[in-house]
Amino acid sequence: MRVDRVIPGFLIALCLFASAAPAASITNRDDKDHTVTIVEGSTQKDHVLKPNAALRGICETGCLIRLGASRDDPFELTGSENTSIEEGELYDDEVDVPSDPAQGADVRPSQPTSRW
Repeated sequence: MRVDRVIPGFLIALCLFASAAPAASITNRDDKDHTVTIVEGSTQKDHVLKPNAALRGICETGCLIRLGASRDDPFELTGSENTSIEEGELYDDEVDVPSDPAQGADVRPSQPTSRW
């Protein structure tokens, strides 16, 4: 095996793997345009999202997201989340919702009631 062929092949594989890193996305589910500001480190960029449009491949290493002119309470992405704008708010599309109702001492099955 020749070392001069192994190293270039390894570097190509490394580059392909690095480019396949997960990235975040934002989808506008509202019926109006929204201005989205993406802050990555010291870089800030504004995007206008039309209804049903999406920004994909953003925040590969994490960023802050702001809607409109608001500078309060930015939404933090780590680089792989899928988020959406609904009713003017940012939501995480990947929040796990339990499929079974909560179980515990405070949860009791419903009881039939008498009609008479």
